[in-house]
Amino acid sequence: MKKQNKQRQVIKKLVGGAVVALMVSVTAHADYSHHPGSEAFVNTMVEKHNFDREWVMAILKQAEPKQSILDAMSRPAESVMTWGRYRNIFIQDSRVAQGVEFWNEHKEELARAEKEYGVPASMIVGIIGVETRFGRNKGSYRVVDALATLGFDFPRRGTFFLGQLEEYMLMVREQGLEPFSLKGSYAGAMGFGQFIPSSYRAYAVDFDGNGQIDIVNSSVDAIGSVANYFKRHGWRYGEPVVSGAVIKKGVDESLFNAGLKPEKTLAELSKAGIDADHAFAPSLKATAMKLDGESGDEYWIGLQNFYVITRYNHSAMYAMAAYQLSQLIAAQMHEASSS
Repeated sequence: MKKQNKQRQVIKKLVGGAVVALMVSVTAHADYSHHPGSEAFVNTMVEKHNFDREWVMAILKQAEPKQSILDAMSRPAESVMTWGRYRNIFIQDSRVAQGVEFWNEHKEELARAEKEYGVPASMIVGIIGVETRFGRNKGSYRVVDALATLGFDFPRRGTFFLGQLEEYMLMVREQGLEPFSLKGSYAGAMGFGQFIPSSYRAYAVDFDGNGQIDIVNSSVDAIGSVANYFKRHGWRYGEPVVSGAVIKKGVDESLFNAGLKPEKTLAELSKAGIDADHAFAPSLKATAMKLDGESGDEYWIGLQNFYVITRYNHSAMYAMAAYQLSQLIAAQMHEASSS
């Protein structure tokens, strides 16, 4: 019984006033080469991608199950925190100061990225600041361990993470990397901008021109890659991102937090009692949001560019934190240049 208790994590979930225990645990196997799901995965890599079977098996054999990864995946901050608490994690004077330092260090590269991709330097800096404190916290888990643990031992999203393990093996082959050399987050995200393997392969670029795509060690490649990601996901240069909302009495509460994608026009929202506090074109598509801030409910309107930020992380709180951080850093840069 004690051994079983050590092998499992009890997640408490409140359902109708009752506490239900959900078990998520590392499977009791010697290594992932012996996992029941390994044969299908190895066959995919060999038959679909022409990998050497022994090489793939050796990777799975050396991959280490990590209970701490399963624990972290079971309690993402976006699902358990209020907006007020979440904001305080990412927006502090120290992070703003680090953002100014990063921007000053990479002024030329950020200006070039803004020109080539049409994504503001401030937004690139904001993303890297939220993700890793400008490279100070890129993650300490071996990417192989994270993806194998989640792929084989996290059933709810196992298919997704086995897909990312597949992408990772393709990535290290394409880039000529040692598969156990890369470290990242508990979800297998890497580098300054925390790209998962599929995003690394699809959007990472060699922005420093040295012939190697390296968003883990090259801050310059990371800058270009974040900008490319935003451009490819539909960022519209010069368009607004978010606006405060002015709410009329009796507004239909179901209009708030209906989805991240902007579906209604500003004119339609205004007719329903939700107005932007800026003068934007009425035809712009938007989504209405209500967030539980430190001082009470906050009402916001997110536009197309706000939606693009949520393609990086599917959370309105994440997008708001990244955008607000970007604006605070930009304001400090402007103030410094004007003095």
